[in-house]
Amino acid sequence: MGRAYQNKKESMAKTAGQKTRIYSRYGKELYVCAKNGGTDPEGNLALRRLIDKAKKDQVPTHVIERAIEKAIGGGGEDYDTARYEGFGPGGCMLIVDCLTDNVKRTFTEVRQTFVKNDAKLGGPGTVGHMFDHQAVFVFKGEDEEATLETLMTADVDVSDIEIENGMINVFVPHTEFFKAKTALTEATPDLHFEVEEITFVPQNHTDISGEDIAQFEKFIAALEDCDDVQNVYHNAEIVEE
Repeated sequence: MGRAYQNKKESMAKTAGQKTRIYSRYGKELYVCAKNGGTDPEGNLALRRLIDKAKKDQVPTHVIERAIEKAIGGGGEDYDTARYEGFGPGGCMLIVDCLTDNVKRTFTEVRQTFVKNDAKLGGPGTVGHMFDHQAVFVFKGEDEEATLETLMTADVDVSDIEIENGMINVFVPHTEFFKAKTALTEATPDLHFEVEEITFVPQNHTDISGEDIAQFEKFIAALEDCDDVQNVYHNAEIVEE
């Protein structure tokens, strides 16, 4: 990976309006996940992971339950996934994942956001090959070898393990998420994960400095304000001068 996973994301939940958008996004994703894979978290591992993630992000229980109950009815909206790739301020690379009931509307909104923020929208695969679809776990620890032995004993395909500031960063293929989590928690039952998620990890980073920093932050905020945008992944590394 080249460096430890950066667990320094800016929290969107700073205002009531931003919290509402976060709850809405989780509600939409939970609904789609439950509708497509089943409403029982024990049988739908993707749903179980999403519920755990929502709880960690302090999404209220009633929001989670309402989304799953909506899926039980079998009705409601039909959402399609949409992924957009391109380049942002300073030449950084981005992947934007969306859930939408109107692909044309979503494409128009995302494209306009790129255009208005000195960014360039590309076609499918433009930058995707420069990211690895990984499961990432971050937790306190110093014994890299013991962690690796635990995972290898459980036959987990480990992509990388790094240590930074007393935190162990484990990277495995996204398909190995539950296998790796089970191995780690069985070895250390009281283990607390600072991060446990499936994400796109950049193979390298692009330094963003000077005037590009403000433009980049404005761009990310604009993307996150789009109702259909679920996740934004990038390889930008802010360099304060």
